[in-house]
Amino acid sequence: MYRISIRTSRRCDIVDITPSIRTYLREIGAESGTVTVFCPHTTAGLTVNENADPDVRRDLNAFLNRAIPREGDYAHSEGNSDAHIKSTLTNSAQVLIVEGGEVMLGTWQGVFFMEYDGPRNREFWLQFTGERTAAPRREGEGR
Repeated sequence: MYRISIRTSRRCDIVDITPSIRTYLREIGAESGTVTVFCPHTTAGLTVNENADPDVRRDLNAFLNRAIPREGDYAHSEGNSDAHIKSTLTNSAQVLIVEGGEVMLGTWQGVFFMEYDGPRNREFWLQFTGERTAAPRREGEGR
């Protein structure tokens, strides 16, 4: 398993992690198989969505904030119930196809870390299963 640390910059933030996934696949010599991306946080998630127009990310955050406001009739005492609910609506994991050493995404797609309780230091985990073209260039944990 490979861990990648990131720092989110806002309470609700959407971070493009596609380049990190591509770097990981190159570093381990991935050829064909799947890569699992996992978010080990209960107030964050993962999604695959459009990566061409940044307004899509703004619209996603705006919609989630309207649909699930920060203040509401919540019993959870930490003040982040909205973040827990939002993370339930996005995935904690994505399984992506790898072919020819590349993550297979649609023309406009990217993989995003969805922060709902930031800014925070976070991480996501990667695990490749499949054929490799070469021995890993770097062992152990990520950046």
